[in-house]
Amino acid sequence: MEVLTRIREWLRAEGVVFREVHHEPTRTSEESAAARGEELRVGGKALLIKVDDTFRLFILSADRKLDSGAIKRHFGAKKTRFATPEELMAATGLVPGSVPPFGPPILPFPLYTDPSVFENDRVAFNAGSLTDSVVMPIADYRRLAQPEIFQFATP
Repeated sequence: MEVLTRIREWLRAEGVVFREVHHEPTRTSEESAAARGEELRVGGKALLIKVDDTFRLFILSADRKLDSGAIKRHFGAKKTRFATPEELMAATGLVPGSVPPFGPPILPFPLYTDPSVFENDRVAFNAGSLTDSVVMPIADYRRLAQPEIFQFATP
């Protein structure tokens, strides 16, 4: 709950009007969308990926698929791979599916967002647990998260 508390406090301090949804544990983007009462495309799927030797956080619309080739090209990288559940836990204290779409000050990783996330007027995400979600205006997300934006998702 520490991550959820930090997100709540940060959003409130920044004057963001957001909605919290407490729900049954969700394991997939589809389950999360249903639990929140939102369309799948509104979900911001957060993936911690090791690009060569650096972990980076990538956010894409939950109705899209990751294009790892686009990430390799963007960074001139030789290899990419998802963080293992153990690496994710060690670096964040979180389990897969609970990672929110924020770098600093919430998570200590460079943040990259696919343009698909900005095609909606809001973004919904699991906020540090599999049972707690936040839905917030996309303009506030862009303002606070300040991600680097480039295309790394496909329909």
